[in-house]
Amino acid sequence: MTTINVPARDTVSAANQAIFDQLKGQLGMVPNLYATFAHSETALGNYLAFQNAKSSITGKAREVVNLVVSQVNDCAYCLAAHTVIGGMVGFTPAQILEIRTGRASFDPKLDALARLVKNIAENRGHAQPALVEAFLAAGWTKGNLVDAIVVIGDKTVTNYLHATTQVPVDFPAAPALSTQIAAE
Repeated sequence: MTTINVPARDTVSAANQAIFDQLKGQLGMVPNLYATFAHSETALGNYLAFQNAKSSITGKAREVVNLVVSQVNDCAYCLAAHTVIGGMVGFTPAQILEIRTGRASFDPKLDALARLVKNIAENRGHAQPALVEAFLAAGWTKGNLVDAIVVIGDKTVTNYLHATTQVPVDFPAAPALSTQIAAE
């Protein structure tokens, strides 16, 4: 397998160096997966604009989408990063594990989101109509549905980038789902 390196700041374009500097200032580091985008002159800036675009799916809801999609796509990098972020937005470790299974029994609205997102991700966009209806009945809007799909796309991009490059994970590893939790 070809090894895809994590580019260092001094090996990327001036535009990407400026983004590296911003990321380091905001996060205290440049996550390896973000740095990997900088192999392209434009991908890092384009991706960050996409990821940071205004959305009705924010905070805890966004982390539900990120965790579910990353679990479906078996992305060790994104599961590690979003386990940390999930804790930062207020989820407990047990809630994070449950969310990764496509459920959020502790919150009916987030549960409807998690179930739908899992179905969409597993079926490549072909959602079960009953899950769409349950999502809307839980208080989400059609606009939220569109925004959730955009967030699924955002997370799929990073999941695929890591799956293809296998750059080192620079966050604490996410705990494995137990067979019992995964079967529920």
